[in-house]
Amino acid sequence: MGQKKLQRFAEIETFPNVLIYPEGMPGKWKDHFGNNQPLTLELACGKGDYTLGLARLFPERNFMGVDLKGNRIWKGAKIALEEQLGNVAFLRTQIDKIEDYFLPGEVEEIWITFPDPFLRKSRARHRLTHPRFLAHYQQIIQPGGTINLKTDSPELYHFTRMVIEATGCTLLEDIPNVYAQEEVSPLLRIQTFYEGMHLADGRIIRFLKFVLPAAPIEWKAVKLDLEDETAAGEH
Repeated sequence: MGQKKLQRFAEIETFPNVLIYPEGMPGKWKDHFGNNQPLTLELACGKGDYTLGLARLFPERNFMGVDLKGNRIWKGAKIALEEQLGNVAFLRTQIDKIEDYFLPGEVEEIWITFPDPFLRKSRARHRLTHPRFLAHYQQIIQPGGTINLKTDSPELYHFTRMVIEATGCTLLEDIPNVYAQEEVSPLLRIQTFYEGMHLADGRIIRFLKFVLPAAPIEWKAVKLDLEDETAAGEH
């Protein structure tokens, strides 16, 4: 591991807005933030661009970026400290362990921005909108809480639409080309580092917003046609 990464790993251990595999946190996030504001998560947040952007737009809400890679978290956490964004925190852990850190209903909203689409069909279960992950999110999000996906991947976009239908989720917004709209909402104008690169390459940015079903998702029983998803991704 490079010296720069080692230095950043050491630094985030001293950051008050970064929690690394913390224990005993379910139900304690109000104490951490010092308020009773609603909590939004950005999963696989990387450098936390969207976490920071949302926090600046909504100072009356709390925002938390979740990622396994401390080297990336360091950037967003440092900016939050420099800007004195008291409504921002970062959690270092695996996404599939997310229910270990929150009580049922403790999270109001989830954002997933430009995650790895895991294009190989054999890796589909690693996609953050796979039914396996939706079942995890059901354990922490309040009834009616929204899941937001922003991606440049046509394959992940079509896959997620398929998952929404197969699991009985309620689709609230479906925008196949965000920047083709006459008016782009402030929420969607926030850009991550990777989004900037994708736009420079002329890629189309897609957005989906949906609500999980009330009934528990039995993800192993969900049937998905990955061949159909591959064909859709070619258009």
